[in-house]
Amino acid sequence: MPVQESEIRTARPERPGRSNPQQVRRAAVPPARATRVRLRTLLRVASVAGGIQFGWALQLSLLTPYVQELGIPHAFASIIWLCGPLSGLFVQPLVGHVSDRCTSRFGRRRPFILGGAIAIVIAVIIIGYSADIGWFFGDRGQKKLRAIVAFVIGFWILDLANNMTQGPCRALLADLTGKDHRRNRVANAYFSLFMAIGNVLGYATGAYSGWFKIFPFTLTSACAVNCANLKAAFIIDIIFIVVTTCISLSAADEQPLTSIRSSPHSGEEMAAGSSEHEAFMWELFGTLKFLPGTVWVILLVTALTWIGWFPFILFDTDWMGREVYGGEPNDGKNYSKGVRMGSFGLMLNSVLLGLTSVFMEKLCRKWGAGFTWGLSNILMSLCFVAMLITAAVKSSMNIGYSLPPDSVVIAALVIFAILGIPLAITYSVPYALVSARIEALGLGQGLSMGILNLAIVIPQVIVSVAAGPWDQLFGGGNSPAIVVAAFTSFLGGIIAIVGIPRTRVEKPKTIH
Repeated sequence: MPVQESEIRTARPERPGRSNPQQVRRAAVPPARATRVRLRTLLRVASVAGGIQFGWALQLSLLTPYVQELGIPHAFASIIWLCGPLSGLFVQPLVGHVSDRCTSRFGRRRPFILGGAIAIVIAVIIIGYSADIGWFFGDRGQKKLRAIVAFVIGFWILDLANNMTQGPCRALLADLTGKDHRRNRVANAYFSLFMAIGNVLGYATGAYSGWFKIFPFTLTSACAVNCANLKAAFIIDIIFIVVTTCISLSAADEQPLTSIRSSPHSGEEMAAGSSEHEAFMWELFGTLKFLPGTVWVILLVTALTWIGWFPFILFDTDWMGREVYGGEPNDGKNYSKGVRMGSFGLMLNSVLLGLTSVFMEKLCRKWGAGFTWGLSNILMSLCFVAMLITAAVKSSMNIGYSLPPDSVVIAALVIFAILGIPLAITYSVPYALVSARIEALGLGQGLSMGILNLAIVIPQVIVSVAAGPWDQLFGGGNSPAIVVAAFTSFLGGIIAIVGIPRTRVEKPKTIH
């Protein structure tokens, strides 16, 4: 996320000789409005996260299998996911930079939330109807090159649109709460709540196989049952994103930037904000050489953790379809049944993720944030090892094309569900650790999040490029990438336990 104006003001309160302008600048955006914002308003604004995450859940659970059903080889399926980390690195900071200066009478953030939502709808239509588009332009047979082109275009637009929408929504919540830190925490809790709700509903939608009966028009000459189910699921996603976007945008009257500029001292504030943002990417890389050793340890653990997570995110439902159910894309019903069961497992994963988030603060208070993170990474590694064992046990049964025994399926579902615990910790603890330590250096929160984002997206790029060919080198299954994931997550856990001091994330006031 880019540095917001409120972050700039709080990051530099002690500049000498600036007391009176500081007071005037605070008056330029009346704090009374932030303190008076109603909780139900924040709840409505945050609701768009549910629509966004609903689409993410469908994307994570269904699109890798669908890519292979279109005819893209397993070795290259992961490369399509490159857009996610690349757009996360560049699009969010760029959108934040532009939205900070947006002079629309509708506000700074809402035009980008609306534009992102419209782009999501367009992308979802292209993805859902990619097989029909390919058929219209002449696709026949197993190789669907035109459908693949349409799918890739829609997929990349979807990733860009998701990143375009999430950032301004979080920024709008920060704008509405201002310096009221309690309300800000509540707003982010609402955002996380809707993300969890979107996950559960999205994965549940992906797990149901009868959507084509409810939307019979989705069945076409180019689109059989599996394709029709995907198309119908994305139609539901369109309805969900439209509803949540309308609820979010109508919740609050955002203050236009022109009213802030009308203040006598607003020019000075805008100049400061501009210089912060223009220097953001350069600061991001230039600051690395000044980071203390502990921050480098946190960044290393973050990178190792995401090298572990990304193969699972890429191939979770594909693993269930191939390794557990013994199917292949476009070859019988086993694969599609496995994909749907994988989506159900991811829904259970989201439930445990939400429950773990509730107890996160207590765990970190009792054990320390670094130690908690290290244990969660070791648990994550053990789950990946359990996935390898489950696949090996199923393979040794020699049951041919029969469905796997219930015991194997239950074991796989339990593994998926338990992985929600370390995933919840991955989504929160690294941000708190980096935020506290970089803020202690006198840097802004936007810069700290940008530095952490580097440690997340660079490993994702590496895995996106290498995972498919690496798997193909050892026979084309998912196990080789899972082996790497198990090793890197275990190594990251050990480094976190040994190298990160046992500080408590809920007491940043002790860090100076």
